[in-house]
Amino acid sequence: MGLNCGIVGLPNVGKSTIFNAMTNASVPAENYPFCTKDQNTGMVFVPDPRLQRIAEIFKPERVIPTQVEFVDIAGLVEGADKGEGLGNKFLGHIRNVDAIIHVVRCFDAPNVVHSYSSVDPVRDIEIVETELKLADLETVSKRHEKIAHAAKTGSKEAKKELPALEIVKAALEAGEPASSANLSNADRQMIFDLNLITAKPVIYLLNVNESDVKHPSEKVKKVLDYCASRKIPAVELCGSIEGELSDLDEEARREFLADLGLAEGGLARLVHAAYALLSLVTFFTKDGPEARAWTVVRGTKAPQAAGKIHSDFEKGFIRAEVYGFDELSAAGSEQKLKESGLVRIEGHDYVVKDGDVIHFRFNV
Repeated sequence: MGLNCGIVGLPNVGKSTIFNAMTNASVPAENYPFCTKDQNTGMVFVPDPRLQRIAEIFKPERVIPTQVEFVDIAGLVEGADKGEGLGNKFLGHIRNVDAIIHVVRCFDAPNVVHSYSSVDPVRDIEIVETELKLADLETVSKRHEKIAHAAKTGSKEAKKELPALEIVKAALEAGEPASSANLSNADRQMIFDLNLITAKPVIYLLNVNESDVKHPSEKVKKVLDYCASRKIPAVELCGSIEGELSDLDEEARREFLADLGLAEGGLARLVHAAYALLSLVTFFTKDGPEARAWTVVRGTKAPQAAGKIHSDFEKGFIRAEVYGFDELSAAGSEQKLKESGLVRIEGHDYVVKDGDVIHFRFNV
């Protein structure tokens, strides 16, 4: 599973600036409502100091971090569900992501046009979310009409699906997201192929002024309270600062962040928040000339984790030789771990933990 996040928001909230900082891209963004005219996709390496430490110990030829795919989707406007702006094109792109990064403008910049002539983050959030709910309602209504007809003609499958559709339809008609619908896991699987946008997990990404980084304004605090009241995670960053950071080498980045009183940049915090939201963990491998990080869903067992590397590893899985990153870092070498009896042999039922260093044994 690769983590795939869609970056959404109103026009001119800083989506493209943030996307370009993430990917070190240099796509020009004009100051007009549809600044990103096509879907832009970028792969971003996940910052993980543990992998750097593993590289120090093993000194491999190649070090490969795990990656997140970010999709920058054209700015949404009121009426998108009816085809306004880029309308359906926007909504089609967003249906294909695992999680939504909703960029919210909290910065003041008179020279950057705002779609509604004023900066009001809570209003902007509600405009975007209303459009997404309306789009989902249209999708569900079309499916409901089709399935209701099939159920009347005696289709057993349609009769099973119809109650789930009615529950979701009622939630959306009440102005609630699809995620709030009281569905069983079986019901959710039944309508999974609808790819409902408001059923996806969300992170609010607050694009703030530089002055807000150390001392959040009342406006930013108000938005954070709003996010907390809805139990949706929020990450603050300043797009212009992230742009500067993306042009610096590692040492200069550390100095820049230290001056701001930050341990890490906003983009790193965003990735960590996305991992937590989707319940992902990272394990590491060191085989031959390569040290590498891998991402799996929490609860994944060893054979399935091996399958992330190659399907043959899962099919021919024999055992996993496992130790924790903390143990390796403290010992300073794998040999010392072996001498101390800290390398464990795990079988098919072993659940991979965050920070595991694993060597898979398999037979094909």
